[in-house]
Amino acid sequence: MTPHGNTVQPVTALDADVVLRNPGDLADALPYLLGYHPEDCIVIAGLYGPRSRVVGRIRATLPADPAEWPAHAEALASALATGGEPGPEELTGAVLYLCPDADAPWTGREGMERLRPLAQLLRIACGAREIPVCEALYLAERRFWSYICVRSGCCDADGTPVPEAGSTPLAAASAVNGIRVQGTQRALERRIRPLRGPAVARQVRELDAAAAALMPKLLGPEAESVRQETLELARRLLSRLRRSPHRAAIPAQRSRDDRDNRDNRDEHAERIERVDPVDAADERDDALITSDEAARMILGLQDLPLRDTLAAWMEGPDAAPALRLWRALARRCVGAYEGHAAPPLTLAGWVAWCTGDAVGARIALMRALETDSEYLFAALLHQAMNDGMDPEPLRRCMRQPQSGPRP
Repeated sequence: MTPHGNTVQPVTALDADVVLRNPGDLADALPYLLGYHPEDCIVIAGLYGPRSRVVGRIRATLPADPAEWPAHAEALASALATGGEPGPEELTGAVLYLCPDADAPWTGREGMERLRPLAQLLRIACGAREIPVCEALYLAERRFWSYICVRSGCCDADGTPVPEAGSTPLAAASAVNGIRVQGTQRALERRIRPLRGPAVARQVRELDAAAAALMPKLLGPEAESVRQETLELARRLLSRLRRSPHRAAIPAQRSRDDRDNRDNRDEHAERIERVDPVDAADERDDALITSDEAARMILGLQDLPLRDTLAAWMEGPDAAPALRLWRALARRCVGAYEGHAAPPLTLAGWVAWCTGDAVGARIALMRALETDSEYLFAALLHQAMNDGMDPEPLRRCMRQPQSGPRP
């Protein structure tokens, strides 16, 4: 950038006449491009056509080990170059963002300098593929640092404040277009991350018991009976969640009839006190599903025919409680069973996509692929979203009779 206050080639966002002309505009744009405030990740925004439209976006976790940085940079640059052109316009450049973990032990400037070699590797890898990086920013503590600016005295050594939230033309255009920032990446991922605390030991015990009881059957002639039993359990859980719609409150003490009817389900009395209404709603869902029920569902979902049957719960009155169920089951994949989370995470991503929550869908599908990089259903859905596909053709396939009856 010469001078640094204005980009050599202005960047266009949201397919509108919102032009991002300087690093502050680009820093402010990132949450609107993703739909959330990213953390502990690399984001590369691909620029297309003569107007440098922001279309392609690649996000990856920041590798902790510097020894992994060269390979990581090559892989991301290759993904950007070969990810496909959205329409007739060619890839003309990129904007690079490095976003640290909010709990990183170093200051903003220290973190920026620590990741400078990674930024340089990414720039070199993109340049080798004839993708010029027009800006590379480090974002932390609502401030940004440029890795490209070389003008003495141009940029504050302690970083430059990101424009005040909601004060930019892009923020206004996003509001008009119904685009909203859904909070931090950490808050969104917490909805599908494994539980912590004393409840983990109980859940692991139930998963061990379910694995011992069900896996031999799933691999033998009794697979179909296990499939039907798990389907019936899923129906009961879906109905239970439907009868208990989300409310932004910590659940009250259940009545004796409730306790009797729900077969003494887990109280989760040891829960961490939370004030966020989304956390409270998810915790309420956790209390509606026992450790035994969660274990049997998690093991049953490893069966691909059953998973495909349950994928039909993607629309109408089934969608909202199904999404809550898949997220709750993903949270119960703890300890040695974290690798079993790919099916519920993928189902959560699928239902979120079908119901218009592209941000939630991407978070869930990325988490599924982090859990199992070879999980084909998650990879196919993630690629379909990246290619800009409409989910309706896939929904039509799921509506076929073999997708299973509604609960």
